[in-house]
Amino acid sequence: MALKEELRTQGDFLFKHRSYLPLVIIVVGIYVYVQNVLNGTITDSQQDDLFKLGCFLVCVLGLVIRMVAIGYSADNTSGRNTTVGQVADSVNSTGLYATVRHPLYVGNFFMWLGIAGFTQEPWFIVAFVFMYWVYYERIMYAEEMFLIDKYGKEYVDWAAKTPAFIPAFSKWIKPKYTFSWRKIIRQEKAGILNMFLVVFAFEVIGASVANKALSMGNVYWMYGFAASVAWYIIIKTIQKTTQVLSYDR
Repeated sequence: MALKEELRTQGDFLFKHRSYLPLVIIVVGIYVYVQNVLNGTITDSQQDDLFKLGCFLVCVLGLVIRMVAIGYSADNTSGRNTTVGQVADSVNSTGLYATVRHPLYVGNFFMWLGIAGFTQEPWFIVAFVFMYWVYYERIMYAEEMFLIDKYGKEYVDWAAKTPAFIPAFSKWIKPKYTFSWRKIIRQEKAGILNMFLVVFAFEVIGASVANKALSMGNVYWMYGFAASVAWYIIIKTIQKTTQVLSYDR
């Protein structure tokens, strides 16, 4: 198999399973985090709490980037398609998409970087960045080949002037579509829940290891997780019982 075909095959596989394979990062990250708790590197101090808050804000930054990209995108693009594979009814080329070709993956990077930061282990953070690069490089390659096959010159011309991953904000173009909170709520309800779930898992496991007994850690993380669960349940209920969050704009 030619290298480009192999990269595309790998990218298609990783794209379809991108919601699950990164769980390896969480498992390894929690292990590293626990080791640092046992070694006394991470303690239940105000300084560590502020560091955790900083890491969480990095996650929030990533979420905001995703929200801006999704909120201004066309329908049936910028989605969390996993089962059916690549889906794109048009080429997004305005708003964040005028500054970078893959703003959703830029957002994902910061969300995962914040999680990696919770370990407070420099080598793990560096390893995460390298793994993310290898992992998403293949996904982006497969995605771009799909778009080239579907849109040809239209996509190639846009890609030629738009960076792949590091945004060039000087290239900003006013979004073509109006901002849609409904689209964000539909697509990011699980992302918000997962973000709080992972952070809360770090807190509970770390506090329980440190205290040698089950502990919820800082109560504010528990409140955040509880609120995200309530949010998710409410949105799922609305989706199943009403048309308020339908795909019609």
